[in-house]
Amino acid sequence: MQFTRTLAKEVVHRAAVAEVFLTDAERPSDDELLLAAQLPRRHAYYHDTLEPRTHHDPLLLLEACRQGIFVVAHRYLDVPLGHKFLLRAVEFEVPDPTALTCGDLPTEAVIAVRIEHRFRIRAAVTGLRLRFTCTIGTQEALLARIDYSWMPPEDWTRLRAGQRGALGLPDVPVALPGPRVDPALVGRRDPANTVISPPRAADDGTRTAHLVVDTTHPSLYDHWVDHVPGMLELEAFRQLALTAAVAAGAVRTPAALPVGLTARFRCFAEMDLPLRCRTAPVLPGAGIECTLRQPGAVAAEARIRLAEPDRSGRAGVLAGRAAHGAV
Repeated sequence: MQFTRTLAKEVVHRAAVAEVFLTDAERPSDDELLLAAQLPRRHAYYHDTLEPRTHHDPLLLLEACRQGIFVVAHRYLDVPLGHKFLLRAVEFEVPDPTALTCGDLPTEAVIAVRIEHRFRIRAAVTGLRLRFTCTIGTQEALLARIDYSWMPPEDWTRLRAGQRGALGLPDVPVALPGPRVDPALVGRRDPANTVISPPRAADDGTRTAHLVVDTTHPSLYDHWVDHVPGMLELEAFRQLALTAAVAAGAVRTPAALPVGLTARFRCFAEMDLPLRCRTAPVLPGAGIECTLRQPGAVAAEARIRLAEPDRSGRAGVLAGRAAHGAV
């Protein structure tokens, strides 16, 4: 597989070439594919940390997998480029955090992809469940699974107009402004990379914050979408979980890595509605339960496990099969 140039940005639904991490794709069999990815040594979002970044952010590898869902659909299932996609469920585990160690050169990864299930409406395939195994050198760096679906643009327009109309929202959303958390509390240097408001702790051990949407962010909003992207929701969960884990003494610093995550997207998160993130009390040895609510609905829920790279060891078995929810 080649690592000399990226795939076309349109195929992975990116506007900026710098945000394309996949460099090649092959299809050994009907249900198996291979992807090549080059991970940058420094990235303004994924490598923005208060402490020196010694390991790649697992969400960077997850983003490479997410780009792969479009490659599978467009290149190998002939889904037209104009179709719209919905992220429904995501999960990942980091089997060996040492595989994520940053080097002096860009990291080259090979991602084995397997189609586990085809979702159908009548005879037509309208979505997939994909299983990913990301390997760096000889080490497995990330195991992931993603459920997603697609639809023609006219169906999307009709769906979104009906949903937003039912909520009394205008056709074109405008993100709600709000204060941002101190970057140091979530392990960041750049305030632009913070995505939650200052968290509030309750006596029962829960913590809450509002998700802050910045549609000018070059990575999280690489291009315009009319809702809160799933990767932004995951980042909000990560940041709030970090503040909760540090406060509870579960990790020493907010430089801890997310080494396990299971998330389900229940409905569209609307950027012009208040979006409240909440973490349950932090329990020893357990993942941190997170929810994202907007008025009248749970938009997403997740369980995230954090560990410092120097003490995380080998992560556990990949979480159970993802559910097929709506986003």
